[in-house]
Amino acid sequence: MAAESAAFTPLTLPVLPLDDEVVLPGMVVPLDLSDAEVRAAVEAAQAAARSEPGKPKVLLVPRIDGTHAATGVLGTVEQVGRLADGDPGALIRGRGRVAIGAGTTGPGAALWVEGTRVDETVPDPLPGQVAELVKEYKALATAWLRKRGAWQVVDRVQAIDDVSALADNSGYSPFLTTEQKVELLETADPVARLKLATQQLRDHLAEQDVAETIAKDVQEGVDKQQREFLLRRQLDAVRKELREINGEQDGEESDDYRARVEAADLPEKVREAALKEVDKLERSSEQSPEGSWIRTWLDTVLEMPWSERTEDAYDIQGAQAVLDAEHAGLEDVKERITEYLAVRKRRGDRGLGVVGGRRGGAVLALVGPPGVGKTSLGESVAHAMGRKFVRVALGGVRDEAEIRGHRRTYVGALPGRIVRAIKEAGSMNPVVLLDEIDKVGSDFRGDPAAALLEVLDPAQNHTFRDHYLEVELDLSDVVFLATANVLEAIPEALLDRMELVRLDGYTEDEKVVIARDHLLPRQLERAGLDDGEVTVDEGALRKLAGEYTREAGVRTLERSIARLLRKVAAQHELGERELPFTVTEADLRGLIGRPHHVPESAQDPAERRTSVPGVATGLAVTGAGGDVLYVEASLADPETGAAGLTLTGQLGDVMKESAQIALSFLRSHGAELELPVGDLKDRGAHIHFPAGAVPKDGPSAGVTMTTALASLLSGRLVRTDVAMTGEVSLTGRVLPIGGVKQKLLAAHRAGVTTVIIPKRNEPDLDDVPAEVLDKLDVHAVSDVRQVLELALAPATNGAARTTPVAA
Repeated sequence: MAAESAAFTPLTLPVLPLDDEVVLPGMVVPLDLSDAEVRAAVEAAQAAARSEPGKPKVLLVPRIDGTHAATGVLGTVEQVGRLADGDPGALIRGRGRVAIGAGTTGPGAALWVEGTRVDETVPDPLPGQVAELVKEYKALATAWLRKRGAWQVVDRVQAIDDVSALADNSGYSPFLTTEQKVELLETADPVARLKLATQQLRDHLAEQDVAETIAKDVQEGVDKQQREFLLRRQLDAVRKELREINGEQDGEESDDYRARVEAADLPEKVREAALKEVDKLERSSEQSPEGSWIRTWLDTVLEMPWSERTEDAYDIQGAQAVLDAEHAGLEDVKERITEYLAVRKRRGDRGLGVVGGRRGGAVLALVGPPGVGKTSLGESVAHAMGRKFVRVALGGVRDEAEIRGHRRTYVGALPGRIVRAIKEAGSMNPVVLLDEIDKVGSDFRGDPAAALLEVLDPAQNHTFRDHYLEVELDLSDVVFLATANVLEAIPEALLDRMELVRLDGYTEDEKVVIARDHLLPRQLERAGLDDGEVTVDEGALRKLAGEYTREAGVRTLERSIARLLRKVAAQHELGERELPFTVTEADLRGLIGRPHHVPESAQDPAERRTSVPGVATGLAVTGAGGDVLYVEASLADPETGAAGLTLTGQLGDVMKESAQIALSFLRSHGAELELPVGDLKDRGAHIHFPAGAVPKDGPSAGVTMTTALASLLSGRLVRTDVAMTGEVSLTGRVLPIGGVKQKLLAAHRAGVTTVIIPKRNEPDLDDVPAEVLDKLDVHAVSDVRQVLELALAPATNGAARTTPVAA
């Protein structure tokens, strides 16, 4: 460390001011004598040196913004001559620090001051921390000098052992600011000065490392851009040569898009929007990502069939013949399409094709159980109308952008499914089938069903806007067919925009016709059989439809036919059967096994489910169409069972309420019905719906539960051939329900011959096929008492049953 008190030597020296420059002890610097203050100080020092031994001495003082520093450096004039540029100059060496005192007088025009020489000493040998500091400074200085290639200076720095001289050596560093050099000059303690110089050098090296890293990254980016630019120029030159070889016109890509837009038959507003995008493309650089977005958008717009339309086939009778040939049954849909074509023809004949910017499109919702032909019907409708057909699968779609498209700013943006369907069809008036519209979901990405509101609204869809296109698209001439299995799953606002057409399933006769005319030929081809090799007679088809399958549609029936044909083909290949072969009703069991759905009426009376009191047959509507529903009732033992009502079978709230109503009606009116209502007060009643894993709800099982309880109390069996449906009130009124057609079709499939329905549902019988009504004895009733008279068999012993019955 430096001595606690320095030795002071009084000096009188001329001041040589240095503007924005600092000289530290040990430095040798050339100064320009053309500056008046520098020349005056040197001349004054030379004049004083004539009377004193030694070289002329000056006081080098930094001057910043006109203010002199408090500490200067004693300098000796080593030589006076000319600088490299020919101007007069002096070579001055810094000797040591001087603390500046008061001004005084002296020869010449220079400013003279009194000063005190600071004697800087450091103990020898150096303490350990100071030695480590010296070592660190030399290492940092060496690293910096090596980067600059100053190897000779490296040796000189390594040779310096004095702490003060080593710290002052940093005065040569060009990266230090004037303020930093003044700070070094005014730090008298050599160790503190070396610490300061080390920190300054360390900070500079850190900044230099960061700067070098940034410069390297920038250079790599520039090199990559230059390489890409060069390759693109070469690619353009190759394309130009290829165009010349192929005789094509030379031109820029943007010019090509402009020509394509001007040549395309686009609506006026679409043309304006496209030309604006072409202008942006011309202004954007080749490296800009916006250019690729614009090109993709322009390609999409130019590929849209803005002016393409197919002419409708106004042969009404021919269209009806096509529908009849491709689909058996489904009269409601066929009539609706025929009406639509007839109205279109008359509007066209009277010049009313476009009214208020809208054309005469149609939006139909085909609702029915699976397998009734909803999806295949869309293609038949397009065939009958002479239009293009495209199917849009909506099952499981949860993103609103799937319908309306993504904004163009998103990576990988695409138009919505509606726009893609129009583009795929190549026509502005196709038949678009929106398949499984009831399977659309919603999450944080929006509700696709809400986005369909504008698409399926005849009053709005002539100005439909896709988020990707951002131009108006006329959908008013499109025929939209939406298919769904469950009506309740479609949002009310969306359902209100569509015309509802119900497909309630096929009768057995219709299934036989479909199997004979459509399913059998298709499966013969898939099985590799010719038409004459295997024949299935009508009796076998009827048994397949009635006893091997029980469904509203025909998918299971088609699988059964396919299995039958595969069996025959395999037996022929094994040499077990000769072709041609006719499959009869008697052959079915040997080929595909026993029937799975034997009608209740065909079973042994002792094995029927209604062979004991307390079991009634109801009718219900499920997602797969209509179905029969059995209700079982029992009374608990008065000694062990608790009073009240127990319900099982995974029932909903509405069905539970119907059971309570049925029980309350029998308790209050049991006496007039000659039923032992005392059992209901003392013993608990249990009502069970089999197939407990299937959720059930709805009010239409009210009369069935009432009949089951009445049968249990009276001991009278419920007739095997009777099925019933209807809601019951506390006063015994039979109230109307829904799904009459589906329920009667289910009763017909199950072999039931007598059906009881509410009186107010009698008009719904008009929708039931005539061949089904001919085979059913339908009774429309308004009171539960009528139901009991029709459903319950006569009592065998004339007395009410009083023993518990477990159904």
